Amino acid sequence: MPDRVARFIAPDEEFDGAPRLRRQIELDAGHGPVQRASLLVTALGICEVWVNGRPVSDEVLTPGWSAYEWRLRTREHDVTALIEQTTVIGIALGNGWYRGRIGWDGDRALYGAELAGFAELRVHFSDGHEQVIGTDGSWTSGPSATTANDLYDGQSIDARRHGDAWLAADFDAYGWAGVHIVDVDDETLEPAIAPPVRRHEHVGPVRAWLSPAGRTLVDFGQNLVGWLRVSVRGEAGEVVTIRHAEVLEHGELGTRPLRSAQATDRFTLSGGDDEFEPTFTFHGFRYVEVDGWPGDLDSILGGITAVVVMSDLRRTGWFRTSNDMLNRLHENIVWGMRGNFVDVPTDCPQRDERLGWTGDLSVFAPTAAFLYDAQDFLRDWLRDLAIEQSHKGAVPIVVPDAEKYFTLPEGMPQPGTTAIWGDAAVWVPWAVWTAYGDRRVLADQFDSMMAHARAIEAMLEPGGIWTSGFQFGDWLDPDAPPEAPFRSKADPHVVATLCAFRTAGLVAAAAEVLGDVSARDECAALASRIREGFAAEYLRDGVIESDCTTVYTLAIVFGVLDDDDLAAAGKRLAALVRASGHRISTGFAGTPFIADALTLTGHLEDAYRLLLQTECPSWLYAVTMGATTVWERWDSMLPDGTINPGGMTSFNHYALGSVADWMHRTIGGLAALDPGYERLLVAPRPGGGLTWAHTELDTRRGRASVRWETDPRAMTVELTVPDGAEAVLRLPGTADEVIPAGTHRRTVPITHDDKESS
Repeated sequence: MPDRVARFIAPDEEFDGAPRLRRQIELDAGHGPVQRASLLVTALGICEVWVNGRPVSDEVLTPGWSAYEWRLRTREHDVTALIEQTTVIGIALGNGWYRGRIGWDGDRALYGAELAGFAELRVHFSDGHEQVIGTDGSWTSGPSATTANDLYDGQSIDARRHGDAWLAADFDAYGWAGVHIVDVDDETLEPAIAPPVRRHEHVGPVRAWLSPAGRTLVDFGQNLVGWLRVSVRGEAGEVVTIRHAEVLEHGELGTRPLRSAQATDRFTLSGGDDEFEPTFTFHGFRYVEVDGWPGDLDSILGGITAVVVMSDLRRTGWFRTSNDMLNRLHENIVWGMRGNFVDVPTDCPQRDERLGWTGDLSVFAPTAAFLYDAQDFLRDWLRDLAIEQSHKGAVPIVVPDAEKYFTLPEGMPQPGTTAIWGDAAVWVPWAVWTAYGDRRVLADQFDSMMAHARAIEAMLEPGGIWTSGFQFGDWLDPDAPPEAPFRSKADPHVVATLCAFRTAGLVAAAAEVLGDVSARDECAALASRIREGFAAEYLRDGVIESDCTTVYTLAIVFGVLDDDDLAAAGKRLAALVRASGHRISTGFAGTPFIADALTLTGHLEDAYRLLLQTECPSWLYAVTMGATTVWERWDSMLPDGTINPGGMTSFNHYALGSVADWMHRTIGGLAALDPGYERLLVAPRPGGGLTWAHTELDTRRGRASVRWETDPRAMTVELTVPDGAEAVLRLPGTADEVIPAGTHRRTVPITHDDKESS
């Protein structure tokens, strides 16, 4: 990388916490026309950048959130078309994650007290001359129309202060101030791997009305993440206040799940035609409450639009069936991912949290990698995970690790090495490798993977089980009390030991891919030791300690059982599922895998009945309640329309949507036999009264597609295999068939011979 001349600069005055930075330059003369020009930008905070009055990109929330102490991402833009002889560069700064609120304790400025911008313009002329201009002490700083901004609390904009003159040449900078250099280690700067956050689409309101309390409410019909674009005209100085929330409770805006997050934008009118777009915040919402609007309800419907933002990921996977409720569930899962993949894979996008919880992504990564091309997004996040892990000595429970700055609740220890949450160091890169077939993710993360496996080994008892340290266990078991989501039926040490077995096996497999024989043997031996310890300590005559659905699920799917114990575990799991009335009895640990466990042990119809259950707790209960995203709790909304009394009640949490992975592979019948789908397994398993399903996936080799339909006598499957790949077709009552690239059609009789074991 060329030597940098730019330095980080901060304004000499606060300017309401949303300053602007400006520099006017003249191009060097006598070197012919400009051949190309590039602008490298980043910030301590978030920034928007203009050259000669035009934005350098359509990105928002740049540079996002990373492990700022050790890694600050940069983005480079081609600005050749924007450069003029007299050129003005303008930067607007917001608090973002760097200086805004993070977490539930009201903590601010975890990473630093000053906002600062960084920009370096490189102009290449036709004679080979290069002119380089960077942020330095010659820049000036001034106020903006934003008078307050925070990701949790919202943004306030005063249109009377709006204007673009600061972006033009020869601007009268009266009231502006100087800047000063902020010392930042250049070694922390590195190009972003992940795609930027962008505006993805616009959603119009579907209804506006007065609530029982006389408040103006607006419904957008979809729980989404972003902000409102507002067009309004009123008296100068009047303020339009907009508060956001995901749900209504008894006819009013349901704000209690936001906890302390204000989620409120305030727009002060200029007296003319005003346009507002609060790009230094974002909200998770379906509904807004509007106060101070200078017009009737119809004018509100015509004056506001929701702007959906997310990381710029390309959609790759689709799934549809003959069951409309199942389709709505899948769509909810997609929207949940969209709302929580905003630069960091967060647990939720609305309340005073929005953290990159590792456990959620551990289980959701396979689903994410199917629905969207998330490879670079996840590689970028995994880089932060490895950096934070190397400094903490354990995989953090959130990445970036803001939690290390928090004051934890009394009695809660600082988590060290944990199952599922810590296992993100292994499970996520393995999911990325499986989906995309790119060895880089394993090579880049292998030191982190091995470090986590060795940290687990250090936690084990001599007998090979994991009983020490803090564990989340089967978090949010539906039978746990709302105030104690860790009190699950599953023994947390059994869960931890089973997860340790899976992790050791996956690291051994990764070492095999990378050709590291020593590491492979080390981790294979660790897995064998854990397996023996599990059998000796927790398995008695086919019964697993704590005898609940989650422990049988994990033991089956993770492959820790021999054939006899596997058959017994499958029968016991099915019996427990039936005893529950095919209602969900698992939490974060068991839910992502229970449908697979039932399928693997010959209980496919039980898996379907569990999936299609509509009574709470179930995946479809939320659908019956009008949900448009996946909830954090099975009963985030109670049947009477009251919000769950627990202090943790999000209506947009993707973790429990991990069942989509099973839906894609088992209902849709499309799975990877080899990493990157070089070989596909096409093996649809109809059930649950479904009469057709259609699944499509854009693989690295092209579009793969499976569509099946049934009638009382036969099942017909049409499959498309991309060029350079082949498929193994596995249909009931027939031998496996190897299918080459192209589109193919097969019909087989339905014999009903493969009845499930009881």
